[in-house]
Amino acid sequence: MQQPKSHKKFHLRNTNGGHKRFNFKWLIIIVIWTFILSVTMDFSTSILMENVRVSQAFFVLIFIILIGIFFDIIGVAVTAAKEAPFHSLAARRTRGALQAIAMIRNAEKVANFCADVIGDITGILSGATAAVIAAQIALNYHSFSDLVMGLVITGMVASLTVGGKSLGKTYAMGNANQIVFRVALLITWLKEIFSFHKTKKRR
Repeated sequence: MQQPKSHKKFHLRNTNGGHKRFNFKWLIIIVIWTFILSVTMDFSTSILMENVRVSQAFFVLIFIILIGIFFDIIGVAVTAAKEAPFHSLAARRTRGALQAIAMIRNAEKVANFCADVIGDITGILSGATAAVIAAQIALNYHSFSDLVMGLVITGMVASLTVGGKSLGKTYAMGNANQIVFRVALLITWLKEIFSFHKTKKRR
């Protein structure tokens, strides 16, 4: 009997002879979310950078870099976390345990969103912000050229990003379950708030 064709998933053969599923639905979702987040963050940063001084712009730049490092830590932690300890917490109805289990079971998607989507967006934004800062410094202080300032600030951004993510990965590998549990608690809390507001509106 011929199996029905699926438009959402198909199997890809691995080099070791196994199969893995490719989810078109997830691909479409992640592309849409990447577009929305990229446009939103880029627009917000552009508006903010127009009304800040050079010193304040550096804080914006550091904040963008820290966001990338923070989400990279979550992406690494969720792939390194163990599911078993959360089952005992879920049995005791510990808040956030079920969300943690869901995150670990979908580790590939969570890591993809945190490390790839957010990581790439913050990387692009930090580069654009660095270029604006370099141009402002060169404009305000004529003794510096655009090229020199651009190279210095780009190097600084790259060093902070790589160094921060390296330290973050080490921390995430050693504290994976704790990180996942804290993030799960935050997500659970946000879900409860939004579900409460939705219930309130229906009344």
